[in-house]
Amino acid sequence: MHETGVSRIEDAPRISGCGPILSASAAPSRPLRQQIFESVRAAGRSARADVTRNLGISAGSATTLSAELIAAGFLREVEGLTREAGRGRPPVALEVVPDARLVIGIKLSDALHTAVLTDFAGTVLANASQPTPDHRKSVENILTEVSDLIAALLANADRSLSEVSAIGAGLSGLIDHNTGMVLWSPLLDQRDLPLGPALQQRFGLPVFLDNDANMLTLAELWFGAGRARSDFAVVTIEEGVGMGVVLGNRLFRGSRGIGLELGHTKVQLDGALCRCGQRGCLEAYVADYALAREAATALGRNAHNLQSASVMLDKLFAQAKAGNVSARTIFRRAGRYLSLGLANVVQLFDPELIILSGERMQYDYLYAEEVMAEMRALILADGREPCPVEIHAWGDLVWARGASALALSAVTDMALGEGWAG
Repeated sequence: MHETGVSRIEDAPRISGCGPILSASAAPSRPLRQQIFESVRAAGRSARADVTRNLGISAGSATTLSAELIAAGFLREVEGLTREAGRGRPPVALEVVPDARLVIGIKLSDALHTAVLTDFAGTVLANASQPTPDHRKSVENILTEVSDLIAALLANADRSLSEVSAIGAGLSGLIDHNTGMVLWSPLLDQRDLPLGPALQQRFGLPVFLDNDANMLTLAELWFGAGRARSDFAVVTIEEGVGMGVVLGNRLFRGSRGIGLELGHTKVQLDGALCRCGQRGCLEAYVADYALAREAATALGRNAHNLQSASVMLDKLFAQAKAGNVSARTIFRRAGRYLSLGLANVVQLFDPELIILSGERMQYDYLYAEEVMAEMRALILADGREPCPVEIHAWGDLVWARGASALALSAVTDMALGEGWAG
């Protein structure tokens, strides 16, 4: 129907290795052995000479520290790099020992929980999913559902929990990543719940909890379009509206770890009621439940029917495509509010790229050319090229994969950071 003016990616790009691709000038302040390990993992397979060049270090340091990593069982030598013309044997390369560590990544959501088992090289070994009743739950309910999900995941992989080093998990809401406290989530029946510590006690493993939009952002940073970008933003539209931002190749959370709540920025004083309890939030005009509120009127249905928001929106979209003026008006209004939110993201962060993702990206009204044009009109561009926008229509497992990246990052820090035991 519309020419969107944006790039659309249907699945994750296939790039060797995983993790941020950092230049020598952008290398983080981590021990050099950890930088070497992460450089190899990012490349997938790398010669020592490439590590030396990428990190700007001496050949002696690369040789000595890679030998330590090999002895500790984190790296191994392999053949397989292309031999240069006129040279002898192919150069020996380094790669991550996959089974050195295993982690689990989990996405908790309103209707379906998903999980992946990932090795230390970032390869998914198995996945599992579990439907869940669409209502708010207690911590005990969540613990039971996660236990069942992990049991199914490990059975699919023919692995045991004793082989797992850590769990990463994401869910919507205000999450204190540092403490694992859930200050508020539409999934839980109370506020200020210690979900992270409860999960850690249940499984006897380190558990790292975060907002699900941050999980999708980590998926882009570790496995997707953000690997070689220092600054980008991810905006998600599903049951709610979320955002994750990477600044200087690192996920930005704010001083207390609960920032970047784009969906709860205010776009209308005393406006529509949001599920957080306040009024005028962006997601109260763009998210599933917001559109479903008006869909009943547009479709002439009883507002108290028990159809899910997803089913209702699919029917609304079909009606909009068929020419229903009321249905089109609902999507176009949501698109205008989204353009306002995206313009604010550009104005605040000036990212290299904005990625729009989530299940609602199937509705092209939300990223039609008029939406992008309005976004650009609201920005003080000063004659510069507008911020590019890409649509990434990834499946549900990518959120869990981002949660596995959270766990991989933490396990890497624990294994190779300042506490290195060699």
